[in-house]
Amino acid sequence: MIKMQSILPVSAKVHTINTATTEPHKTLSQVLSLTVVGLCLTGAMTSSAWGQEGQPQRLPFEAKVTLDNQTFKLEVARTSRQQSVGLMFRTQMPEDAGMVFVFEPARPAGFWMRNTLIPLDMLFVHRGKLVDIAQNVPPCKTPQCPTYGPKNAAAPIDQVIELNAGMAGKLRLKPGDRVNVEFLTRQAGQPGQ
Repeated sequence: MIKMQSILPVSAKVHTINTATTEPHKTLSQVLSLTVVGLCLTGAMTSSAWGQEGQPQRLPFEAKVTLDNQTFKLEVARTSRQQSVGLMFRTQMPEDAGMVFVFEPARPAGFWMRNTLIPLDMLFVHRGKLVDIAQNVPPCKTPQCPTYGPKNAAAPIDQVIELNAGMAGKLRLKPGDRVNVEFLTRQAGQPGQ
C-alpha cells in the first residue's frame, strides 16, 4: 500500500492507494494526480491567504525587546501561516525592527531563507535565555536552501527573533544572555493556528 501526503493544511487527508488491487501504471497515475491536486490546493490557499505571490506580509508591532540598551519593535508571528511567510519578500527592514516567532509548546526550531531577500540574525530563545545565534544569514537564491538553528538541533526553543544582519555582533550578544520579549497585547504572546 502506498501512502501519500502532500503539503496541505492540517485538515487535509492522507490519501491511501491499495497497490495490491491496482495496476502499477494506474497507481503511478493516481499518485501523480493526487500530487498535482495537492500542489494546486496549496498554491490556491497561499495565494488567497497572502494575496499575490511575492508580496510581503505586514504584521502589527505587538511586542518589543531591549538588547544592550537598544529597543526593537517586533512584529509577532503567532500562527503557522504567519510563521511560514515570516519576513519573505521584504526588501528592507528598519534598524529598530524585527519579528518574533512564538512556539508553544517549546520545540526544536530550524529556519531557512527561501524568498527572504534581506540578510538576518536569528536569536533562538528558550524561557528568556538566548540559546544560540545564527549570525549574518544570507538570502537563499536557489531552490534548495540550508536550514539554520541552534548548534544543538534538539534544543527546545519557544521564541525566535529575527533582526537585521550584523545586529547580534554590534550588540555583542552571546548564548546565555537574558532576552525578555515584552508583549504589548495579551493576544500577541499567544500562539495561533
